[in-house]
Amino acid sequence: MVEEIFFQNEIFTRFVLPFLLLFFITFAILEKTNLFGSDKRQLNALISFVIGMIFVAFTYPTVIATNMILFLTIAIIVSFVGLLLWGFVSGETPKIGGEKWIKWVVAIVIIVAVLGALIWAMGIQQETIDLLFSNDWSNTVWTNIAFVVVIVVALALVMRKWKDD
Repeated sequence: MVEEIFFQNEIFTRFVLPFLLLFFITFAILEKTNLFGSDKRQLNALISFVIGMIFVAFTYPTVIATNMILFLTIAIIVSFVGLLLWGFVSGETPKIGGEKWIKWVVAIVIIVAVLGALIWAMGIQQETIDLLFSNDWSNTVWTNIAFVVVIVVALALVMRKWKDD
């Protein structure tokens, strides 16, 4: 049987954490704006406490805030991984070739890799594969995408030759 730790307890996750989050955000806003005057820490703390208690007394706002924080956390992690990979590629010390197009290719590879990792981490890889490749329309769409890519590459090569001449 799996033991529940303190941070997984429902009281902690549904009441304590949302209360603390709203309390600290409200307190910081009241302190920064000096809404009730300067040097009114006790009043700001009391008002923040009451707002936090009212907030956790109702389920629906707490659920919305919790879901938004979870979304924000995932977005920050995905952005961090993407930026970390981009930092490895475009750092100033080691140069990747002399061509700018190499950085664009690597950036596209990083975006695809991060999206793939996100799909894998969410556990929806089979649904995504089925959506992209097992529908009636998928063969036509992928054929059209391949033609567009070939045309864009051909045009880029031809335009490059004209530019060099």
